[in-house]
Amino acid sequence: MLRSMTGYGRGEASSGDFTVVVELRSVNNRFRDLQLRCPREYMALEPRINSLLREPFSRGRIDAFVRRSYSGSRHVVIADKALANEYANVINDLCERMVGFMDKRLPITFILEREGVLQVHEEEVDVMVEWDIVETAVQSAVDDLLAMREQEGRALYRDLSTHLAELRQAIAEVESVATGINERLRQRLEARIHRLLGDRFDKQRLVQEVALLADKADISEELSRLRSHCQQFGEALEGEEAVGRRLDFLLQEMNREVNTIGSKAAEHPVSHRVVDMKSILERMREQSANVE
Repeated sequence: MLRSMTGYGRGEASSGDFTVVVELRSVNNRFRDLQLRCPREYMALEPRINSLLREPFSRGRIDAFVRRSYSGSRHVVIADKALANEYANVINDLCERMVGFMDKRLPITFILEREGVLQVHEEEVDVMVEWDIVETAVQSAVDDLLAMREQEGRALYRDLSTHLAELRQAIAEVESVATGINERLRQRLEARIHRLLGDRFDKQRLVQEVALLADKADISEELSRLRSHCQQFGEALEGEEAVGRRLDFLLQEMNREVNTIGSKAAEHPVSHRVVDMKSILERMREQSANVE
């Protein structure tokens, strides 16, 4: 089944006081290009996240955004007891030495307000403990993106199948209008010679000239290769693997054959249908550029 390279996916997972949200955005790219943006705490998990994102996708630029939110407090207050005791000892010693200072009672807040007694630290995140939640959110976002890309792929399949049928019809029409071209070339060439020379011409030379023109105007090989490419294109559309690059290559080859037919076209009906085939191939190229 075809898959588009464009889409969006979102996944979310929670545990306790924290929640992980993963958003994926995918656009066209000839190759696979992953761009991951994670919180600082999850730097150690980036290789694992990249591995989860690489496996399901073969083409396209994928921007991944990982967010971590925490509903509780991530800060802890730490008291330096040794420093607090040192402040208390120094204050008591001063009170003993100061003559006339009778009240040694000081509020504890006085010591707590001293620099370094109380310190606020941000709680360290154990990312390995949180990996299961991160993995669940990433996988959910991947599944969501894959579902959208497959949905878009079904629409691409319908469009490309329609265009392929139109191209095959145009090929059949070219074959039909090209039938008998050798005889028509002989008649036109003979009529021109008669206008110029009357009956004074070498009939054997006329046969040679007709054969030469017929060889230059022969498009049977190009039509045969074009039909073969159409067959391969149709088989690729029915395949299960990623076929975007194969479709691109086949369309290049088909376009080359059509251009050759156009350069050989000796009659207007063929030229007219060559223009139609080029238009169909252009629409197919635009559509296939979005196929993974």
